[in-house]
Amino acid sequence: MVTARHEAAHRIFQDRPELLSPVFRILGVPLPPKVEVEVLSADATEIRPLERRVDSVLRIASSDGERFLLAIEAQGRHDPDKAVSWSYYLSFLKAKYECPALLLVVCQDRATAGWAAGPFRLGPAGWTVLSLHPLVLGPENVPVITDPEVAARDLTLATFSALTHGRDRNAPAILEALACALGTADSGSVAYYSELLEIGLGDTPARDTWRKLMSVGTYFPGRGTLIEEKYLEGKSEGVAEGKAEGKAEGKAEGQAEERARQVLRVLEHRGITVSAEVRERITGCGDPEVLGVWVDRAFSVSVAEDLFAGLAQD
Repeated sequence: MVTARHEAAHRIFQDRPELLSPVFRILGVPLPPKVEVEVLSADATEIRPLERRVDSVLRIASSDGERFLLAIEAQGRHDPDKAVSWSYYLSFLKAKYECPALLLVVCQDRATAGWAAGPFRLGPAGWTVLSLHPLVLGPENVPVITDPEVAARDLTLATFSALTHGRDRNAPAILEALACALGTADSGSVAYYSELLEIGLGDTPARDTWRKLMSVGTYFPGRGTLIEEKYLEGKSEGVAEGKAEGKAEGKAEGQAEERARQVLRVLEHRGITVSAEVRERITGCGDPEVLGVWVDRAFSVSVAEDLFAGLAQD
């Protein structure tokens, strides 16, 4: 059965083909500098009632006319029948599209990745009719990205790193770096990567970690995202019953306190020194809008004092 975690592992290549460039560097396979990527039908069904379906198929064409296909399979376990299926896929695609095909297998555990690398030799005992050599991405060769600045430079690779290392002891650090990096991203990217990871991490402790990171409203203040709306709804429900004015004041105070923590956390992640005076000004500010500006600036300032540039002393 195809699971959501399985789907996320290969779907990211369809949705974010820019991932191919760093991936091909990881695999040591040359990729032309300027290529166009086209998502093709993954249906490899014959006329007879036998359905075969590749997870994802991309057609890659360079500016000089070179073309090849990339069949992508997400593999979660050792499967002795896969060698025959994969060989069929490559032969079918070569015949259908009349250009060479590569097979890329994406794995999220070391044992499966080691098996998937093959080579798989098909034929009777003592004679190899066909030898299959897949390209494999797994925990051994996908980088562990725990630096928010590195993650921000390539959100797609950082997300793929989190998917691949979801069962690793480094998973919380990877997810925290990615969550921090998403604070500088556009709302569309935030929504895509957040949802992809929640699905792709499957039933793992890392998924719980990711949900907690996304539920506290830590990285997206003032963006109007669904995450922030749910967070503020939760804060509102926790305010003591009273007059409407009292509730509004309580929510604003809680929001200001949370955003002050956001500013300090981002600065700490970036290694920016925070003096006692700066810390006092941040924690003493009661205006959520001003604090929202400081959160955005925290991702780019060189010194903590630059947070307040152009703003009157509060």
